[in-house]
Amino acid sequence: MTTTLSEALDEAPISRFHSRAIVTAGLGFFTDAYDLFIIGTASAMIAKEWHLSTSTTSFVNSVGLINSITLISAFIGAFVFGRIADVFGRKKIYGLEAALMVIGALASAFSPNVIWLVVFRFILGIGVGGDYPVSAVMMSEFANRKSRGRLVGMVFSMQALGTVSGYVAGLALVSTGMNIDYVWRILLALGAVPAAAVLYLRRKMPESPRYLARVEGKTKEAVSAIRAYSEGVISVAETDERRSRISLMKFLTTPRYLLYLLGTAGAWFVFDYAYYGNSVSAPLIYESVLGKSGATVLPEVLALALIVFTVAAVPGYYLAAHFVDRIGHKRLQIIGFICMGLAFLLLGVIPNVTTTVAPFLILFGVSYFFAEFGPNTTTFILPAEVFPTSTRTTGHGIAAGFAKVGAFIGVFLFPVIKTDLGIAGALRLTAAFTLVGVLLTLLLPETAGRGLDELSDEQAVVKEAEAIVRSAPESPDVAV
Repeated sequence: MTTTLSEALDEAPISRFHSRAIVTAGLGFFTDAYDLFIIGTASAMIAKEWHLSTSTTSFVNSVGLINSITLISAFIGAFVFGRIADVFGRKKIYGLEAALMVIGALASAFSPNVIWLVVFRFILGIGVGGDYPVSAVMMSEFANRKSRGRLVGMVFSMQALGTVSGYVAGLALVSTGMNIDYVWRILLALGAVPAAAVLYLRRKMPESPRYLARVEGKTKEAVSAIRAYSEGVISVAETDERRSRISLMKFLTTPRYLLYLLGTAGAWFVFDYAYYGNSVSAPLIYESVLGKSGATVLPEVLALALIVFTVAAVPGYYLAAHFVDRIGHKRLQIIGFICMGLAFLLLGVIPNVTTTVAPFLILFGVSYFFAEFGPNTTTFILPAEVFPTSTRTTGHGIAAGFAKVGAFIGVFLFPVIKTDLGIAGALRLTAAFTLVGVLLTLLLPETAGRGLDELSDEQAVVKEAEAIVRSAPESPDVAV
């Protein structure tokens, strides 16, 4: 039965191509996670070697700046790559962000002082930020409507493997007794290895059929692409589809999309504040709970972090990917926010729980599980679904960019908040942020099982813009 291209994409069966796409996009997130979270381990060693501060009184020489600079540059990378992927195409820039990650990781490993380390980590962060919108949207636009959440979630779940790899590498190198100056440099350099593999794989990815047809008007090329990756199962009509390139100004002034930006960017912002503040500063948290610090306790701290993340967080990633389409993308985000918020609240209000190892690890593990089985996965999925094709990576880039601002604030301020309020006070503040995340999620539609065209309603926006043009033909400022 012949169908339109959009219908064919929404109904295309899962094929071997989708598996390759998951690996290709997912390796980027393996690298992103390794690079973002390994700095918490590395900075614990760098601080001792370079005599850095955990306060904000010495901004340049602070642990918080080293831990968080990659996140603020990820804000820039998400914005820039998100926009140019909509203007020039996904494929044309897919891989450039990986090149920046290779350069940034290798250069960071050879940093002679704090200033150069900050500069190189800033470059790395631009690549990390750029990977978010392009990878998420590429997978979303190749996916069918029934399995879209699972496929995009599987891409994101590679973050779990990257984080575990960082803990394992750190524990292995620290346990050798090697000089810490070599250990942290090797840890940072290892981030270039998977990023280099990504460079090759991504250049072989085809352009998104949705982008080819809807934005560039190349319907025949789009039909050829979908026939290739759906293994010829679906017969697709080669008639031209209605092009719908929406201008940036129109995108940013359409109430529906502004509401979606507030919901996606806002929820992701508050989540990343909570998540990255705790995750990157995990070594500091575990040192506080154990009641001891210094180089001698670092192997014990890394072992605890690895156990908690592997037991609690890793299952959350994969269960989220498996069940997100059944539960609902929006619904799972709300469930996750509520449960992780309750865990943080209990950690903050139960007397002495932050100084008693076993109860703390259980509740901290619960917060990790529901972070992954909830907003850490869904805040990545939702922005790749609710925006129009011609501004989809732009919208996702804005959401991811603001999220990394939240992450920057959380990572930079957590050591200070911990000093001023204690671990319990810092976790109570985190619980408050999760409540805000629930409220912002309510602004979004449920996306599970719905087609991308239906969710974005881009044709209605295009028709509205065309009507404005027809009513004011002499005005050259109106762009469709």
